[in-house]
Amino acid sequence: MRIYGDAQSGNCYKIKLLCHNLGIDYQWQHVDILKNENQTPEFLAKNPLGKIPIIELDDGNVITESNAILHFLAFDTSLQPKTQKAITEVLRWQFFEQYTHEPSIAVARFIRHYQNMPAERQTEYQQKLEAGYKALDIMELHLSKQHFFVGDTYSLADISLYAYTHVAEQGGFDLSRYPYINRWLKRVTDQHGYCPMG
Repeated sequence: MRIYGDAQSGNCYKIKLLCHNLGIDYQWQHVDILKNENQTPEFLAKNPLGKIPIIELDDGNVITESNAILHFLAFDTSLQPKTQKAITEVLRWQFFEQYTHEPSIAVARFIRHYQNMPAERQTEYQQKLEAGYKALDIMELHLSKQHFFVGDTYSLADISLYAYTHVAEQGGFDLSRYPYINRWLKRVTDQHGYCPMG
């Protein structure tokens, strides 16, 4: 299996972290989106949307969208819950991550950390900062009641939310305000096979 991704992308890091947690062998193919390597004819033949990450299986089939890839790779493992309620909770947090968390925290990180706060994006950055803190507030409240996002068991929901949360400070977010999030971040790093971003 080959993973096409950028090592500094949270969405790509999700796949890498899962593979290390589960001991899945893979080859990493770096795709530099800042150099538009995701827009080459070769890449677009694999994913017409031009988005990373993607995985290419040994039989040539390609799977896209980070959270869908997580479910494919974690099928019938301890990271994918077995009950209807727990699966629904994982999906709920993954939808939250993609539609509320990532669009604010990841974009703020990109503007501040990679673009060095260009003047034309200052207003947008402040909006992303405000929205990101709202997302972190929701996470903090939830984690004040349980150790992981779905009960007391590490799951795909944690992998999805960990990816951009643990580097949120690069986007200007003050994580010292969130003791429960910080304890959860430590629990994730304590998991079998943990690997850092990069």
